[in-house]
Amino acid sequence: MVRLCVFDAYGTLFDVDAAARESAVPDDLWPALSSDWRRKQLEYSWLRTVAGAHVDFWQVTQDALDWALEARGLADPELREELSGLYLRLAPFPEVRAVLQDLRARGLPIAILSNGSRHMLDQAVSGAGFEGVFDAVLSVDDVGAFKPARAVYDMVGAQFGTDPREVLFISSNGWDICAGAAYGFRTLWLNRAGAARDRLHGQPEAEARDMTAVLSHLERL
Repeated sequence: MVRLCVFDAYGTLFDVDAAARESAVPDDLWPALSSDWRRKQLEYSWLRTVAGAHVDFWQVTQDALDWALEARGLADPELREELSGLYLRLAPFPEVRAVLQDLRARGLPIAILSNGSRHMLDQAVSGAGFEGVFDAVLSVDDVGAFKPARAVYDMVGAQFGTDPREVLFISSNGWDICAGAAYGFRTLWLNRAGAARDRLHGQPEAEARDMTAVLSHLERL
């Protein structure tokens, strides 16, 4: 029986493309810039965890932005400042608010489990008007490693006293959902981009294109 829903934050609840899309980056360049930024952000998080060289996710995000701006010939201090500010206030995806409200109405606890630093997550949650919605917002700041380190997923049970099979984990990141499945969580992959499945040590038990599938999936568990 599922006792708890846990959501990844970036790309799952919050639209990581929104910062570049809403910035002064030209329309023909922002998709590539955003893709570069996100790719390097994830790569740096994995590499730092493997190397034991942890910094918080805001530093990782800034380093990735600097790389992306230079790679696209857009290394401008004012643009960097604008993009950084927009990233702290990323818009949620359109369906997210209603789904979270429905889960709250059903009395099911909900939480965030994210690579984001506490400061980043506080800004994102408040910017979206989600204060008081989540029963916990769990940041990897508490373990000093990024997903998919097992210690990150351990935080859920430590916070809520749940076994992994009592948790429905929802993420848009294929590698994250595979790691969550291998850990033992029930899983729903929000495959927003229609990507191929990662060939990893776990596989999601269900897949959907957006969060509206969460409620119907819960009813099948």
